[in-house]
Amino acid sequence: MIYLQASYPCSQPGRLILKLCKHFRHKVPAEFSAERGEVDFQPGRCSMRAGAESLLILIEGEDEQAIGRMQYILLDHVRRMERRPDLELAWAAGAVPVAAG
Repeated sequence: MIYLQASYPCSQPGRLILKLCKHFRHKVPAEFSAERGEVDFQPGRCSMRAGAESLLILIEGEDEQAIGRMQYILLDHVRRMERRPDLELAWAAGAVPVAAG
C-alpha cells in the first residue's frame, strides 16, 4: 500500500470537507462530518481531517497509477470548491496515516 499526505491551509477546513464529501457521494461511497471525511474511490481511499487552520488529506492506493489518479481527483476538486485554479497540493510520500495521528 502506498500512502501520500497533504495539508491545505484554509480558514474553514470542516466546511471544505462537507462540500467535497457531499459532492463525491453522488458517485462513490462517502462518510463524513464537519471534522472528518472518508471516501472510497475506485482506485483507493481518501481520508480527510479538519485541523485548526488546515485540511489534512491522506490518500492510499495499491500502486503508483492509483495514487496518481487520486492526486488528480483531489487536486481538481479542491481547486474547484475553493475557486483557486492555481492551487497546488504538496504531497509527502510515506506519511503516517491521518487516522493514526
